[in-house]
Amino acid sequence: MKLYTRHGDTGQTSLVGGKRVSKDDIRIAVCGDLDELNAHIGLLLSFGVPKRESAVLIRVQQLLFHIGGELSNPDYTMSSHLTTADIAQLESSIDTLQQQTPEPTTFVLPGGCAAAAESHICRTVTRRAERSMVAMSHQYRVDPLAMQYVNRLSDYFFVLALNLNFISSIEEKKLYISCK
Repeated sequence: MKLYTRHGDTGQTSLVGGKRVSKDDIRIAVCGDLDELNAHIGLLLSFGVPKRESAVLIRVQQLLFHIGGELSNPDYTMSSHLTTADIAQLESSIDTLQQQTPEPTTFVLPGGCAAAAESHICRTVTRRAERSMVAMSHQYRVDPLAMQYVNRLSDYFFVLALNLNFISSIEEKKLYISCK
């Protein structure tokens, strides 16, 4: 089977089930944002993160893949692979990381070790995906649990970045604002 089909050469693509839509359809944009986030998580994992967080990130990747698939299905009924337990697990991971990491006293600038810098990129891509999902929700059904999960996910990436810098003994770059 050839990888290319030429079906998208005119700016159209297929949703789950074969319905053709423009490549700038909001559903395609959301799936693209989730796919980009998934790729960035793969890059983050390649930097080597603690084993516990690696397991969390792999689960996140799986859930993002399912969320994207469900949102690209015109017959989507919100019977998701995502549950309230997944949100609770993500919140538990956030809580654990916060307990292990000194709380910042000011705004921090993204950066530090490579893994922390990539976690900040994951955070910003997550926020974009969330904005796309909100835009999509004005036209199509979006599972409220998926919205909640993605919102919580950006918090996870923020505290993960702080934790990765802390365990690497890298001091956060702080934002200093002058009122001159």
